[in-house]
Amino acid sequence: MQIYFSQDWWLLRKRLLPLLCVISFVAVLLLNSFAPVVAQLPPQSREEIRAVWLSGNDFSVFRNRSKVQAAMSQLRELNFNTVYPVVWNDGYTHYPSAIMQKMGIPFFFKGTDGQDVIADIISQARREGLLAIPWFEFGFMVPLTSELASQHPDWLTQKHDGTQTSISAAGEVAWLNPFHPEVQKFITELVMEVITQYDADGVQFDDHTSLPVDFGYDKYTISLYTQETGNPPPPNPQATAWKKWRADKITAFMVDLSQTVKARKPNAIFSVSPVDSEYAYKVQLQDWLNWVRLGIVDELVMQVYRNDLASFIGQITRPEILETQKIIPTGIGILAGLRNRPVSLSQIQPQVQAVQQRGLGIGFFYYESLWDIAAEPAAQRQSAFAALFPNPALRDISQNTPRQPSFDTVSLPLYTKPSLGQRVRGYFLEMAIANGQSRRILLDTGSAGLRVPQEFLGNSPIRRTGQNIKEVLSDGTILEGELVYANIRFGLLPAAEPVPVQVVTSRQCTAQKPNCSAKSGVKFSGIIGVNYFEKSLLYNPLRKLPGNLSNGFIITGNGGSNNNGSLILGLTADNQAGFKMAPWSKQPDMNGLPGNRWDSRLSKVCLTIAGSSAKNSCNGTMIADTGTINGFTEFKSASTAGKLKPGILRSANALKVAINGIFDYSLTPGTRDGFNRWNLSISPQSEVPIFVNTGIAFFDKYDVLFDQVNGRQGFRGRR
Repeated sequence: MQIYFSQDWWLLRKRLLPLLCVISFVAVLLLNSFAPVVAQLPPQSREEIRAVWLSGNDFSVFRNRSKVQAAMSQLRELNFNTVYPVVWNDGYTHYPSAIMQKMGIPFFFKGTDGQDVIADIISQARREGLLAIPWFEFGFMVPLTSELASQHPDWLTQKHDGTQTSISAAGEVAWLNPFHPEVQKFITELVMEVITQYDADGVQFDDHTSLPVDFGYDKYTISLYTQETGNPPPPNPQATAWKKWRADKITAFMVDLSQTVKARKPNAIFSVSPVDSEYAYKVQLQDWLNWVRLGIVDELVMQVYRNDLASFIGQITRPEILETQKIIPTGIGILAGLRNRPVSLSQIQPQVQAVQQRGLGIGFFYYESLWDIAAEPAAQRQSAFAALFPNPALRDISQNTPRQPSFDTVSLPLYTKPSLGQRVRGYFLEMAIANGQSRRILLDTGSAGLRVPQEFLGNSPIRRTGQNIKEVLSDGTILEGELVYANIRFGLLPAAEPVPVQVVTSRQCTAQKPNCSAKSGVKFSGIIGVNYFEKSLLYNPLRKLPGNLSNGFIITGNGGSNNNGSLILGLTADNQAGFKMAPWSKQPDMNGLPGNRWDSRLSKVCLTIAGSSAKNSCNGTMIADTGTINGFTEFKSASTAGKLKPGILRSANALKVAINGIFDYSLTPGTRDGFNRWNLSISPQSEVPIFVNTGIAFFDKYDVLFDQVNGRQGFRGRR
């Protein structure tokens, strides 16, 4: 039965509420049905979530202005602090959307006076001191018969047998393809429309921002998976690598979406309300615990809709809840009832007690079932809920500062082939720029800065500088293009803030090296230069990694095999074990450059080349460079070369490069590019007597560490 209250009754109730709280509090103690546990809360500084979802079932209430005002006032009196109004459900927005209007999709959710219901809810919530975090309930889920699905059949994914629907709590539904760029663009635009249109306190996504594990066999996804892995998807949807690939793609989208939201409103709350992490990953490809660890989630409310108390407690004490609770505000979703299945206070109260005993917050699903659709009379329910939160717990998004990953170090794969073009050998890091498609970009320890072609940029806003910059590569290629600032992602790891990027629009060769890579016509695969000897503000983008991850990195090669190498971000005592260190020389600080700047060329390098005058000459300078295919030596004086002529060394010219007590690298020159080919040149203009670039093959024999905090480079022999 729907309960309506007059204004006089609301004023009287407001005056009587403290007395009602005391009476109900004593009553439930005597009945032993509820015990307050505030005193038992573990000490924590994180805000306590006291929330309720405003679902589509509540629309009959919230389409009326006076009922909205009364509801927000009542929730505030009961010391709730957050509401989650649904804004995306069943293929429709619950707010007037310019995006949906442009697509010709009708809008059905006007208020009784023609008002914007979501604007009204947010306005009234703020007036009462409540956070209003719009809830994208359906995520990638959509009815097959909806206008959206009918207009964009190519946006839908399917099972291996071609089936396009699954059975959910919302009935039979289809699924938008979370890997399709147009779908990602559509969802992102809806989210940003809400953030912008309402200056929302945040956004929430639940267990439907996912994909059932049986899906992903549409043409687009099959092609993308085959392109990236070299193999078509296996027919078994539970195959480990196939499952991880899809889950990681969803995670990558959520990272990009979080970055986009934070770029518009840095203190917006990025909220997630999933089911337990094991089920979420295995059944729905939703790796939300990794989202938390990556630092993109600001609050978590895990749905635990259980009737049995023992089962309920088992869920709220799962390891992922204990882990998340240490990092961000964490709550538990409790079912207050459904229209066809009321939930009694005798079930709700012990669950609340169990949650509060463990210092967790609470979200009730959903508003009308708090007391309007319930097993007990409304007055009894309201009295009981009044006792749940006897004291206020205000929330303030101004305190919501950017988060950092919960880990100090992480290993990312270095692939052997780029996304564009061809290369004899290299290590390629998967990156996304401005929410673009993930691309495998050449990792270059010999240069600094991120340089990519225009087509690598996505739809996320970038900050243009209008400054055209030029870079000359060691092979004589000239790269020209504008300096911009953009959000980037390393694998699944977001940068802490936008980084400088050169958008390359022109490639040509210098007159001195007319046969550079630009002449070959091979497409430019992009370069991420990770050297710490920057000459301009196009600096090493690894400097903008969050927290400890920015302090340095380790490259582990693949030993010359077809396997991936590794880029280990974040130096720790454990991962530095076994390295022998050589110092860099400190350079003057550069305005606008974060962190220390170092000349990362190593000195006191000893070189021996058979047939030359270099016999353990220890006056050399060296760089370990993944971006150079073949090693080379440059002599300032022809006398150092002895009888050797510039060009490719032969097998008789065995060489050794060493730093005493640090490493000792030997090579017999040969003809294999990227493995044993070594070049010799003589350059009177050289700054140093002997310069050595070891090329990529050096990383087959040594793991190499780069420490930007202490200014040193480490070497550890490969077993």
